[in-house]
Amino acid sequence: MILQARIEQKLMAAFQPMQLTVENESHGHKVPSGSETHFKVVITSQEFLGKNLVARHRAVYQVLADELAGGVHALALFTFTPDEQAETADSPQCRGGSK
Repeated sequence: MILQARIEQKLMAAFQPMQLTVENESHGHKVPSGSETHFKVVITSQEFLGKNLVARHRAVYQVLADELAGGVHALALFTFTPDEQAETADSPQCRGGSK
């Protein structure tokens, strides 16, 4: 299973999200073609109700601990509750250089 699909599967199982987008942004960074090292996750879930931003991110990091330890270099997280507007921002620029 490719890494992006594994991330999607784990987040779906853990958070039963109303919205989930997992985007491989590796192509915009200084990595070999076809890499899966930089991801953007936009997730809206009732599981985030009553949790501040840090707690939401920690919950995602816990679910994706194996992926973060094994090759994912960057994870841009945008976590929302159902009553928050799920507007995304651009992921930060890579500081590792340009292509």
